[in-house]
Amino acid sequence: MSASKHSRELRGLALSVLQPGFVGTEAPEWVLRAIADGLSSVVLFSRNIASPEQVARLTAQLRAENPELIVAIDEEAGDVTRIESATGSTRPGNFALGAVDDTELTAEVARDLARQLHAVGVTLDYAPSVDVNSNPDNPIIGVRSFGVEPDRVARHAAAWVSGLQSGGVAACAKHFPGHGDVAVDSHHGLPSYDADLDTIAQQALPPFKAALAAGVRAVMSGHLLVPAYDPDVPATLSSRVLGGLLRKELGFDGLIVTDAIEMGAVTGRYGIEGATVRAVAAGADAVCVGGESAGEDTTQDLADALVEAVGSGALTEARLAEASRRVKEFAGWSTRLAGSVPVDPVGRDIGYVAARRAVRVSGAEGVLPLAAAPHVVELVPSTNLAIAKETPWGVAAPLRERLPGTTFVRVTHRQLADEPSVLTAHALAPAADRPLVVVVRDAARNRWMGGALATLTADRPDAIVVEMGLPEDSGAGALRIFTHGATAASGVAAAELLAGSR
Repeated sequence: MSASKHSRELRGLALSVLQPGFVGTEAPEWVLRAIADGLSSVVLFSRNIASPEQVARLTAQLRAENPELIVAIDEEAGDVTRIESATGSTRPGNFALGAVDDTELTAEVARDLARQLHAVGVTLDYAPSVDVNSNPDNPIIGVRSFGVEPDRVARHAAAWVSGLQSGGVAACAKHFPGHGDVAVDSHHGLPSYDADLDTIAQQALPPFKAALAAGVRAVMSGHLLVPAYDPDVPATLSSRVLGGLLRKELGFDGLIVTDAIEMGAVTGRYGIEGATVRAVAAGADAVCVGGESAGEDTTQDLADALVEAVGSGALTEARLAEASRRVKEFAGWSTRLAGSVPVDPVGRDIGYVAARRAVRVSGAEGVLPLAAAPHVVELVPSTNLAIAKETPWGVAAPLRERLPGTTFVRVTHRQLADEPSVLTAHALAPAADRPLVVVVRDAARNRWMGGALATLTADRPDAIVVEMGLPEDSGAGALRIFTHGATAASGVAAAELLAGSR
């Protein structure tokens, strides 16, 4: 083989293990050229989505270059949504499904999501999150988890995987080996899961085992340190975690894909190119490159880094070829899976059914439905980067549709710090002689929010509190409503309850 031909083949292998995002609602020329040169996957985010028809055109344009191209999306169908980023998810998230604890319902919701994704040409969904949210102060998982008990998470992980894949879209269990018991957001820093081997086996691994048993063919690694397995490098970059635990101990032979490689937990120490090389060398088969900076230069730089790593000996050509082979095997399997299910673009209301079933109420009886249009105060937290800032949430908008005359105000931590009187002037005063509804999101984890809630309910003990995050019952207010998530469907379910319009 000539040196130039070997160089082209090596670059093709390097491109094939990358899963880059891109900017725009049409396929950029550089992406089409890269597919022709060996790129085997792309990943879509909200920046690529304007309408179902547009996404279908986009994926068809991409597949004209390679009919087996993997088109992935980071769509959890809960607070983390891409396909419905502009409007909010019409389905409840994992924590709500876990609260209902009906695995048939979970499978049906996932199947309905697959219907929507399959209709627009998506073949791989970076979901479900099968992390056990065992640390209530976890800043990154929370209601993205099916619950706090390993058994509950395991049975719903299996149901979600089965439901999604029965709808023609491949699932991806994440974030291996479990991101639920950490206190640092891996978008910014390196979390550490400091449990011993027995605790990890009992707490974090059962949902992954259940997902594997349900037929999942992709697993996403987490950017967290797991000292019991490897005290030196994050799981994404650890052969002990990926090769030892996932491949050998759990027997997984499918596709290992990294969490977004540009996240601070791995790039802070190794840079994006160093993290990419180390991930593939450690056993990852595909590298997700999803940040806003993802584009032609980053993709080419990462392909160059992989080729150079083979030349320097930091990465063996055999490992790169093995990763490429697994990507292509997964591409073929996911294409056949999609082809086995007819396209069905007709929407259903199963998401709203599930959201209604997930609502729980605590407190005084006879308060609902509201006798008059209320004033709604929504206390707005800072969310992690997995949740798009543009995604709407809350109760005020759907409640105003059902109870004309409803007014509302949104208050952030910064507003409250800059203007301490904001609660009196904009929350309590407009609610004089009217019902007051206070909407919070993880009030127990956001100290400022818990303080603001206490202030409001001390003045108005008759207030109704709607918690759209983790369901910690402080006893504040006359009545508490828990939605177990902040999706659009969950907001509608709470509004229906308040208005008596169910």
